Amino acid sequence: MTARLYVVDVFAEQRYSGNQLAVVISDRAIADETMQLIAAEMNYSETTFVTPLPERDGGYRVRMFTPAREVAFAGHPILGTAAVVRTHVTHGSVAAIRLNLSVGSVSVTFEASQGDSEVVWFTAPSATPGPTCNREDMAAALRISAEDIASATPIQQVTAGTAAMIVPLRNLDALRRSRLDLDAYAKLAARGHPPLVYLFCAETRNPNDDYSARFFFDAHGVREDPATGNGAAFLGTYLLYHDLQPEAGFSVRIEQGHEVRRPSLVLLRGRKVDGACEVRVGGSVIPTLRGELTQESL
Repeated sequence: MTARLYVVDVFAEQRYSGNQLAVVISDRAIADETMQLIAAEMNYSETTFVTPLPERDGGYRVRMFTPAREVAFAGHPILGTAAVVRTHVTHGSVAAIRLNLSVGSVSVTFEASQGDSEVVWFTAPSATPGPTCNREDMAAALRISAEDIASATPIQQVTAGTAAMIVPLRNLDALRRSRLDLDAYAKLAARGHPPLVYLFCAETRNPNDDYSARFFFDAHGVREDPATGNGAAFLGTYLLYHDLQPEAGFSVRIEQGHEVRRPSLVLLRGRKVDGACEVRVGGSVIPTLRGELTQESL
């Protein structure tokens, strides 16, 4: 049994930035509990496991694990996994890769960018805006004041396989001061809101960017993502749903990861087609490490 291991930086503009991802390509099935242990050992936001033989539809079966649990959908693992499959499984410059997730099939494309770099894009599964919550309870959970949260649009749950709370903040200062307090968040969790919180504001460090963002989630305690593709996808739906971007189409840049010293750039495109939100998320993928898992670890 061979299980190859690759580590890549996703949404990275240079090496050792962006969001780290471990990708395991195994010729044979790995037990669920072993995949979870490997993900905990890697201790990245996610680790993915890929079958190197395509399924009948030509897609590659992928499963995703945080250090604490399996997840149905996450953005940077889609981009990073597709890049690894393209390089180390198809061994060619195919224009698209199909990944089969538990939430359905996701198409990933590769687009030339400046110089020799490429941007990898995925079309996000359809997302549904859901319940809202009041500013006071969310502010307490984030250790900021209610006035730090913008009031023009709501704090709202968005769901597509997984779910997150989208929180609009007034400025970069409020974003920097935010911390997720799980004890204070318990009140919101009791109402069914997930402990995954995507914060954004329209003030940025880089004048070329459009939004700044942070993402907190619970995985054996609070963790912060350097870059969050599914959060950006949820944001795309949120922006269209609340008329913050034009329905005919938009393209924006989201900076993230500065607070955890892993600066990242997430690209986001969206539009409405026949009343439905169509959202695409893109970014660069940089390889950093490759090797094999020992037989004893499987």
